[in-house]
Amino acid sequence: MATVTLVLIGLALVFGLYMAWSIGANDVANAMGTSVGSGALTLKRAVILAAIMEFAGAFFIGPNVSETIRKGIFDPQIFASEPGMLVLGMLASLLAAAVWLQLASYFGWPVSTTHSIVGALVGFGIAYGGWSAIEWGNVSFIVASWFVSPLLAGAISFCVFWFVLWQIFHRPDPVKSAKQVTPYMVFVVMLVMMLVLSLKGLKPFWNDNFGLKPTDSLPLCTGLGVALLAGIVGFAVSRHLVRKVGGDGEMRSTQIKDQYVSRAINKAIMHLQRVESTADGEIQQRAIVMLGQAEHLRDEVATRSEPDGEQSAFGSVERIFIYLQIISACFVALAHGANDVANAIGPLSVAVDTARTMQIPDKATVPLWALGLGSVGIVLGLATWGWRVMQTVGQRITELTPSRGFCAEFAAALTILLASVCKLPISTTHTLVGAVLGVGLARGIRALNLNTVRDIGISWMVTIPVGAGLTVVFFHLLRLIFSQWLPSSPDIQSMATVIGLPLA
Repeated sequence: MATVTLVLIGLALVFGLYMAWSIGANDVANAMGTSVGSGALTLKRAVILAAIMEFAGAFFIGPNVSETIRKGIFDPQIFASEPGMLVLGMLASLLAAAVWLQLASYFGWPVSTTHSIVGALVGFGIAYGGWSAIEWGNVSFIVASWFVSPLLAGAISFCVFWFVLWQIFHRPDPVKSAKQVTPYMVFVVMLVMMLVLSLKGLKPFWNDNFGLKPTDSLPLCTGLGVALLAGIVGFAVSRHLVRKVGGDGEMRSTQIKDQYVSRAINKAIMHLQRVESTADGEIQQRAIVMLGQAEHLRDEVATRSEPDGEQSAFGSVERIFIYLQIISACFVALAHGANDVANAIGPLSVAVDTARTMQIPDKATVPLWALGLGSVGIVLGLATWGWRVMQTVGQRITELTPSRGFCAEFAAALTILLASVCKLPISTTHTLVGAVLGVGLARGIRALNLNTVRDIGISWMVTIPVGAGLTVVFFHLLRLIFSQWLPSSPDIQSMATVIGLPLA
């Protein structure tokens, strides 16, 4: 029996590391994808920076206690007579979620690791206890994040991007405007990012050490005070630094005029589209011709007036946004590492605790070595395969510049903050992708790569079903192999001394 328990614990470690690697290869890449796509960071620097922030978040402020069954997918007491089945189910869930994430990463699809593990647990619950064993109300609440996350983030990023255009790029002197607006933007960014870190990233810290929720008075007041202080410091520092940024010369008058001409043409196109959709006969045909001419003229003007960083003044503005984008990406990576490492070490800890005692734990203690294992796995996954998803998020959805990338990152962080306060179901992956879509849509539907958007949408929809299906297969295979050696009563001694690990 000791040998079987040792094998199960060994498999839990291997599958947990594999799951952590898959999280790094897929989910972590989202945090830095926009920075790489916009050119704010090289791939090598993005990997190094993300590795540091994700490891720090996962290892130092990650969860110390994991719920037995994440998100309340099913009641763990259904395994009271067969605790060994819970071990096999956690192993199957880890393996299934990791396999799906690796497959998605291979094709560059940014999918939710939380949805992957949830789908796997749903499959395990159905395989063992049938459809009635699943808490479908909780599952439907999670599925709602498919729609809440991208729509909310897309709307916010759309508004943020238009604010930046209106306040900076559409001004006669963009550099001067950027110098005036940037300190206030830094204040808001630092305020939001620190609150995100407090409400999302430090949630395990407050819960495990003080038994408090991040929205309780003490954590909320502490987080708000630190966020205000960080915002004030960021305002003062940025106000001093932006004074040194030059415009490399004034914009040519023709370039300034092109900006206003481009906006006027866009308004004319919108009116012509209305005429085309409502008129008929000869008027409709003439409107179609005029619409085609107007769109062709818009494209010609756009090649000269679009703020793509090539013009000198716009280039100076984009250099300012590089720092803002890097700051926002670091905070998102830190909060992600602290919160989502539980997707790997949660089921791992449950499997190890149950295998040791053959009893169903109410809470599974997460030892330090498990946090280290998950942190290392995340970093390895990011360093080896993270570039695949980074390319999709940063380059294949829409063309990004530092200003657009910052708008997407900031909108994603703001969405996470709002969802945490309002207790809305949300996916970090869906939020980031939705924010990038919103920035692209602000420039027109043609700015989006609709083929990539379609592929991402399909991958989101099949994540839970695929995870569930793979888990059913893996669970039955493991059950076939191990069930005859697993006890049904809690008479097995702890294997902590046998394997020499500080499991307690």
